[in-house]
Amino acid sequence: MLKKYLLAPGPTPVPPEALAAMSMPMIHHRAPDFIPIFDAARTGLKHLYQTSNDVLILCSTGTGGMVAAVTNFFNRGDKVVVVNGGKFGERWIKICKAFGLEIIEINVDWGYTLNPARLEEVLKKESGVKGVFVQATETSTGVNHDIEAIAGIVKKHEEALLVVDAISSLVAHDLRTDAWGIDIMVGGSQKGLMLPPGLAFISVSEKAWKMAEQSKIEKFYFNLKVERKKQQDNQTNFTSAVTLIIGLNEAIKIIEKEGLDNVFKRHALLAHATREAVKALGMGLYAKEMPSNAVTAIEAPEGVDGQKIYKVLRERYGVTAAGGQDQAKGKIFRIAHLGYSDRFDIITAISAIEMTLKTLGAPVTLGKGVAVCEEILL
Repeated sequence: MLKKYLLAPGPTPVPPEALAAMSMPMIHHRAPDFIPIFDAARTGLKHLYQTSNDVLILCSTGTGGMVAAVTNFFNRGDKVVVVNGGKFGERWIKICKAFGLEIIEINVDWGYTLNPARLEEVLKKESGVKGVFVQATETSTGVNHDIEAIAGIVKKHEEALLVVDAISSLVAHDLRTDAWGIDIMVGGSQKGLMLPPGLAFISVSEKAWKMAEQSKIEKFYFNLKVERKKQQDNQTNFTSAVTLIIGLNEAIKIIEKEGLDNVFKRHALLAHATREAVKALGMGLYAKEMPSNAVTAIEAPEGVDGQKIYKVLRERYGVTAAGGQDQAKGKIFRIAHLGYSDRFDIITAISAIEMTLKTLGAPVTLGKGVAVCEEILL
């Protein structure tokens, strides 16, 4: 028997309470029974987002939320700045290009974070910038960007919206939507919110809603003005993902019971223990600056293929992690400490990494990483 452990940066494990709630008999999305469920979900998301703004629930993956963030607030030919430091920065570029936006790209070396001074320099030089697109966590590299500092810079430019992909960062990091002035922030169900894939969340500031009035890009399914009106009546415009929204309420209850600040601290502790343990095993971190509390990208030992580490972890030891992408493929593997994760998930992960390295012939002292991990988590 091979027991399986899901330690990838999405999808992440789902708590039993949410699984049980989602197994209840189906109800109709237009029935009165669904109204309080949807209302509770909307209210709970505002708490997690730390905002008084609308947080809309979309029946899609997080990428659908990213598309909606482009199509509802911008026009073809609008000049926007995109921070590109990994695969998901590249995704912002692809979406913006698909809808005809003019892109000013700020390239950041993989494994590094954006120096906010570079953004300030670009915004001073370029006139008429309508938006700045950035990841909170660049999941492909395990790097976090300083959203507070970035928001402070964008605020000085009244015409520009700050658009943040927080799909991996939501609840793993303290992202203060209102206090920092984040105009549009996208989240997803399958990461820190501990649910199956299928829901995207998008918070929208009043400044962004004003820009939505000027947007002429064609939209149908992802029409946020229509969604806003419907969701204020606790309905989605099209068929609601009833089961997932029921599960969402359970996940929000779990987070609220733990306390949002404690959730941030737990993610920070698990991330710290993971990073120190892999360093004790002689491996480096791919994130050279501001490593994320959602996922740790680990450099494979010299002479060992990172893809083999990822595959042996899964096939021989039952631990599903993630490999590297594009230029990082074969060089790294990634372990998440996100959502429904506790200290023993991390101890299991480090133990499995030690055994995998031993299996692949890498020089490793069994128990060395686990010991460091346990000392930190004790």
